[in-house]
Amino acid sequence: MRTATYFFIFLNLSLAIFEEPAVYPLPLLVTSLLEVLCLLVFLARLVHFGAVTLHGTFWRDTKNICIMVAILLSLADLTIYGILLEYGVRSIRWSRIVRPLFLINFAESRQIRRAFRSIRNTLPEITYVFLLFMFSLLMFSLMALKLFGERDLQTAEGLPYFRNYLEIVFDLYVLVTTANSPDVMMPAFDFSSWYALFFIAFVIVNTYIFMSLFLAVVYNNYKKHLKVMFGG
Repeated sequence: MRTATYFFIFLNLSLAIFEEPAVYPLPLLVTSLLEVLCLLVFLARLVHFGAVTLHGTFWRDTKNICIMVAILLSLADLTIYGILLEYGVRSIRWSRIVRPLFLINFAESRQIRRAFRSIRNTLPEITYVFLLFMFSLLMFSLMALKLFGERDLQTAEGLPYFRNYLEIVFDLYVLVTTANSPDVMMPAFDFSSWYALFFIAFVIVNTYIFMSLFLAVVYNNYKKHLKVMFGG
């Protein structure tokens, strides 16, 4: 039963690949039947678990409640989506976000729940580092707006360069990952090579210092909670 449960959880999560918008689209009838089959298996697994568990214990377990709610939401969303599609109204399968609940809340997924609980307990403790990083990002974005906003610079595509504050925040956020480096700095560098100092300072502070600090805090807190959970 454990193998069957994992198989249908995997199948249920994999449906996102075949549902519109899909990588490999399948007819709605096929994906709907597969999803209903998975939900029936989950319901049967829940009924079986309730049959061998004390009534009060079963209903006090929040994992069982989460599974039942996820099943009902998935069925309701599938029904509404199908009805709207019949009337030519396109909508979004919002119940996809509840599918990971099946992976976390079944009794067989104890190790996954432990890892998830450690991540959840770690999040409040990394908030301060994240807020410091966001403050640094916002301040550098404001500096970029003041430095480049009035220079009438343009990107290689002919678009305005660093004139909208929110777009600057997004571009510099991407630069933290170095995904748009050095393209994002080239218009400023072409105007004056001294402007490269701004981007060098930004990368040093946010990519090399804050990201390393962020990773260290996440790792240490996650390891601490994992040790507590396993009694280490």
